[in-house]
Amino acid sequence: MEEHSNRSLVKESMAKIRLKVVEFPGKTKKVAQDDPRRIVHSVKVGIAITLVSLFYYFDPLYVGFGNSAMWALLTVVFVFEFSVGATLGKGLNRGLATFLAGTLGFGAHCLASLPGDKFQPILLGIFVFILATTVSFLRFFPRMKARYDYGLLIFILTFCMISVSGYRDEKVLEMAHKRVSTILIGGFTALFVCVFIFPVWAGDDLHNLAAKNLEKLATFLQGFGDEYFTKPSERESNKASLQGYKSILNSKKSEESLVNSARWEPRHGRFKYRHPWKQYLKIGSLTRQCAYRVEALNGCLYSDASPETCGKFRETCTELCSELGKAMKELASAIKTMSPPSSHRAHVARAKDAAGKLNSLLKIGLHKDIDTMEILAVATVASLLLDVLACTEKISASIHELASLAHFKDGKPDSDKSETSAAKF
Repeated sequence: MEEHSNRSLVKESMAKIRLKVVEFPGKTKKVAQDDPRRIVHSVKVGIAITLVSLFYYFDPLYVGFGNSAMWALLTVVFVFEFSVGATLGKGLNRGLATFLAGTLGFGAHCLASLPGDKFQPILLGIFVFILATTVSFLRFFPRMKARYDYGLLIFILTFCMISVSGYRDEKVLEMAHKRVSTILIGGFTALFVCVFIFPVWAGDDLHNLAAKNLEKLATFLQGFGDEYFTKPSERESNKASLQGYKSILNSKKSEESLVNSARWEPRHGRFKYRHPWKQYLKIGSLTRQCAYRVEALNGCLYSDASPETCGKFRETCTELCSELGKAMKELASAIKTMSPPSSHRAHVARAKDAAGKLNSLLKIGLHKDIDTMEILAVATVASLLLDVLACTEKISASIHELASLAHFKDGKPDSDKSETSAAKF
């Protein structure tokens, strides 16, 4: 009996392994299709590592650096990131931290050796304690944590390695020079490959993410009106197309990461030096607030309001949803084209008119012989749509602020400019 159960467990385990092996090619294909740049990034990492490994393969290079050449390889592995900004940030952090820590480590070794061998380990221990404690405390500052945490960590590591190992190695200056040189070589190799071979700019990704998130909200809002007033039995077939907004709810971490990376990047493409990247955090925060309202609206699709009650509010409610969706699309287009938003104002104005009509209909419905729970169901939807309208206006204001700070230019032809006044910020 026990032998039979063991065989069953083995068969189940083998079946699971076979299933995972069969599924692996499909998962690999999906990862590549979701973002083809991942394949390019993997090839770029391979190129960079191969280049720095030449220090080991060729004797003339190896003789110059010895085993310290391994630091160039490690630097590429730790520094090379998906985007130029992230790689540049890590590379500069590591390079500057290594240089400063190497210099201070050599200085600490020289100072500790002045009183003699008896006091040298005591002074080195004091220097290591002071530097490690101070720099570790600096890592708790939000600004330092966001931009320089990696550099501070490397600073502690390099200083301790040079100052401590220098106690047993008399050639401390040569050791520090080799380590700093190989780390800088590895950092420059990673940066060169990342910047000059199919670069991925965090600023572009952040900019496009802001526009895509608004488009996802627009898609839901434009489809919600018809979906809400559709019979429950018919909703499931259409509901899947309205779920794109869900990715916005958890976008905060990725936005913050992209902003931190984008701030390291030099001028590129449409983005000038000192582009207001922090403004995207404000836009992203407001977009998420709107997405939470949309999430609540999504839950209202299962409300128990009767078709007769819903029919009295259908036209006005659908118009409100449609105009809000159009306004969101116009705002997304303004970000995409980097032009001051203006055409969305007409849609916002019509949405406000529809909201006023909807409020009036709800007040009339309260005085008629309509089930209170059904009125409350529609009133909840109306309240959430009014919240979405308020969020839309806030998003509009934040995009206007971005347009002003980044000096967006109106891309309209001259004939159109004569008919409309310049956008005001």
